[in-house]
Amino acid sequence: MRVVGCLIYEHNLYLVALASLVCFLGALATTGLFRQAFGCGGLSRAGWVFLTGVCAGSAIWSTHFIAMLGYAPPAPVTFDATLTVLSVLVAVIGASAGFALAAAGRGGTAFLPVGGAVLGLSIAAMHYTGMFAYRVDGIVSWRADHVVASIALASGFGAAFTCAAARLRRGWARHVAPGLLVTAIVTLHFTGMAAFEVSPLPGAGVGADSEAFRAMALAVALVGFIIVGTGITSQLIESRTRAESSEQLRHMALHDPLTGLPNRTQFATHLERLVADCRSGQTSCALIGIDLDRFKELNDTFGHEAGDEALCALAARMREFERAEACFARVGGDEFFVALPFDTQDELRRATREIEAMLTTPLDVGGRSVSLGAGLGVAVYPRDGADADVLVRNADLAMYRAKGAGQDSVCFYDTEMGQFVRERRMLARDLRAAIDTDSLAVHYQVQTSVETGEIMGYEALLRWRHPVRGLVPPDEFIPLAEESGLILELGEWVLRRACADAARWSPPYGVAVNLSAVQLVDANLPHLVHEVLVSSGLSPARLELELTETALIRDRARSLHAIRQIKALGVSVALDDFGTGYSSLETLRSFPFDKIKLDRSFVQDVCTDAQSLAIVRAVTALGRSLTIAVLAEGIETKAQLDLLKAERCDGAQGFLMGRPMPVEDLPAHGGPRRVADEGEGVASAVPAAAGIRGAA
Repeated sequence: MRVVGCLIYEHNLYLVALASLVCFLGALATTGLFRQAFGCGGLSRAGWVFLTGVCAGSAIWSTHFIAMLGYAPPAPVTFDATLTVLSVLVAVIGASAGFALAAAGRGGTAFLPVGGAVLGLSIAAMHYTGMFAYRVDGIVSWRADHVVASIALASGFGAAFTCAAARLRRGWARHVAPGLLVTAIVTLHFTGMAAFEVSPLPGAGVGADSEAFRAMALAVALVGFIIVGTGITSQLIESRTRAESSEQLRHMALHDPLTGLPNRTQFATHLERLVADCRSGQTSCALIGIDLDRFKELNDTFGHEAGDEALCALAARMREFERAEACFARVGGDEFFVALPFDTQDELRRATREIEAMLTTPLDVGGRSVSLGAGLGVAVYPRDGADADVLVRNADLAMYRAKGAGQDSVCFYDTEMGQFVRERRMLARDLRAAIDTDSLAVHYQVQTSVETGEIMGYEALLRWRHPVRGLVPPDEFIPLAEESGLILELGEWVLRRACADAARWSPPYGVAVNLSAVQLVDANLPHLVHEVLVSSGLSPARLELELTETALIRDRARSLHAIRQIKALGVSVALDDFGTGYSSLETLRSFPFDKIKLDRSFVQDVCTDAQSLAIVRAVTALGRSLTIAVLAEGIETKAQLDLLKAERCDGAQGFLMGRPMPVEDLPAHGGPRRVADEGEGVASAVPAAAGIRGAA
């Protein structure tokens, strides 16, 4: 009752209300700042502890000083300036020490109540230092029980405050913590004021100048609001910055950094949610896997910056796709997924055609028009999978089959596809193992002069005998090597083996090795050829590289540059399969070929078909005009050879002259000479792989 009476009858309630407002706002700011300090470490924690101490100390002192100005003793009052300033320092330093101690225990709870008790003691020390600065003309006495009670209350509620403030994530603590700090300050002050009794001296003047004290109280309150507002502002800035950083990190974790599309993680969540919605609503959805065509060529030709630009342009199209319910995601370098709910099969087919058209429409990349295209694999829920994982697996299988079917192909999953794709992948794995273990074989087919019959050289032909499946046809494993990305390793293996074998031949015949289109656009090709020649000891004049016109048209400028570098090494270059594909005369004019190889399809019917004969005659005449040697492939009868001789063809290759044979059987390698019968034809011939192209 003494405390209540002191508050009601001995204080200016307006100033008490002002002090309470400063106290409440300061408690809110202090709670938030302490939470920031408690949640970090190192220098950041020290900085937040300092801000918390300044904010709390200012709020505590302002509350105390305004409330003291509201106290109306029965005698004149003055203030000691030194002790008043000291009381401010006691509040700030003591509060900072308490918060530093409490924050030091952020890994546990041991230091929280201790730091809170120190905070309460600093409030008490500030209060009684300020009371000693309160000079009144009268006899002052103190109630010891009230003094002890005020210190105990401040320490207890201070300890409760730090414990609650450290648990702000719990709903109750968020509301209770500021109230505990307010209680610690208010109970200390008014219990301490109740312990203060003044007996005026006889003849003393009137009490405090209320007008001056009210002005002073407003000034202190204004400064207190500014300091507290600064604390609240810093907390809001930090919270906003942290929220933005958290959102940015969340976006980075769930989106592809290049295109901004959802990544595999976010897409998996979306697909699971979509499948669950479809399951509950008895509807269907489709998962479409996309693997871009010609993307590696774009990177190899124009650089990775062009590839990134193309992916970003494609992602922009995906975000603007008409069907808003479609969700696109980038799940790999040039792989994408689309999740698409639909009502009818016709709607799904229309959407698939729209996606295909979007992917095949040329892109503007660095001022160049680039057409990528893609293989699309489609799996449908619930027909092709009862959950998201099965849908992803089956869409991936369908996409793999689409890539094998050719460019810009769409393939819907069926039950037989899984076995086919698994077998293809197992075969690709076995092919890689065959390359790594040197289990492939190179056979050689002789090339002779049509005029004299003398050996001109040999063509290196790749064969693969699988330990279980036996001889694997080249038209099966060569496309497989291109699909699986093994073609560069396979081509390098053939080149090294052929050069190493040819280096040991006597007489020193030449060797012809086929190049794939992927090898030709590889910037490392000239360096590889040079390195293989040096390591094998083969003379560059004995090596001939064969390539098709189809390989040249992918990037004519880059192909021409690579061929010129190769010829600068002293290696000759032949145009293979002439007469098929484009067969452009511009190619013969632009590229420095040393030989033209006439495709076997024209030689087979040269004796019976007038058009085939006319083509053979035109090509041989063209070769003589351009001073380029012409070699005919697929010679199987003496009649064909005689006709080519009459047309003055330079060279011949085929089963009539010799079948492909292992290196140890070559006469140039010390093996027995092997000559085909005159009437030997296709029926008795064993197909062989030509280089890494797969031609017979």
